[in-house]
Amino acid sequence: MFTGIVEELGEVVAKEDLGDAARFTLRGELVTSDAGHGDSIAVNGVCLTVVDVLAGGSFTADVMAETLKRSSLGALEVGSRVNLERAAAVNSRLGGHLVQGHVDATGHIVSRSPSEHWEVVRVALPAEIARYVVEKGSITVDGISLTVSGLGTDGTENGDWFEVSLIPTTLDLTTLGRSPVGTPVNLEVDVIAKYVERLNQYKA
Repeated sequence: MFTGIVEELGEVVAKEDLGDAARFTLRGELVTSDAGHGDSIAVNGVCLTVVDVLAGGSFTADVMAETLKRSSLGALEVGSRVNLERAAAVNSRLGGHLVQGHVDATGHIVSRSPSEHWEVVRVALPAEIARYVVEKGSITVDGISLTVSGLGTDGTENGDWFEVSLIPTTLDLTTLGRSPVGTPVNLEVDVIAKYVERLNQYKA
């Protein structure tokens, strides 16, 4: 379980094709400072298991084909920057919201609208998860816990969209600060909404 508060901007230093999987080596000095084999680290919002911790502040993680297909991790290359977060400790503050590290869908950045003190980023909202996204609710974008500041549809191939307003800290310390229009992003909706929907299906 994570909180969506990115701890570190890391980097892909190696990617090995294993046929039906891939092995990534990722640099992140902070997240590896107390990591060990079997620990969980979120990489762009995807919960990965640490295989080995290497010298120089790097770790390896295996990613199966299903995850590569259903997330944006398959598009990562050597040199790609990634958002990193260690699993939440039970005695820590919940700074964002409950994030599982299970990607529900991928979207892409539709537009960026900078202003003096923040930037509004619009993201395409896939139809299969649109019902779980509400204005002022929480959503995870590439592992970042964000508040939905706007919702709508533009009647084009982009279809539904949502907007998030990013403060300078988020722009400086996460990949969203440097991701151009068209960049794919991992999306995870608030799990509570999915549980409520499921329970309502069984109401007497």
